[in-house]
Amino acid sequence: MTKVYELSAFLDSLGRLPNGFTRGSYGGSAYGITIDRSTGCTKLFARELGGREIVSFNLYRTPAGEVHLRPCEMSSAKVIDFVRGFSADTSG
Repeated sequence: MTKVYELSAFLDSLGRLPNGFTRGSYGGSAYGITIDRSTGCTKLFARELGGREIVSFNLYRTPAGEVHLRPCEMSSAKVIDFVRGFSADTSG
């Protein structure tokens, strides 16, 4: 899989997640995530509920259309995998 495809699929998955707090699952574990979107910046913080895992990043979009993913003390691969694999709880 090419990096361009990975980034595109990641951005598509991220775009489907709502602003604010959402519960869901990833890798068989329950997570709570918070997404804050503002002009040019998206921030995500996720915490495994009842566990120790955390996923956190800032994503910046420049006026020229460039995308800069800035994970917080973890790899970009971990962030991309999490967002693509996260399933939001739609039970209300």
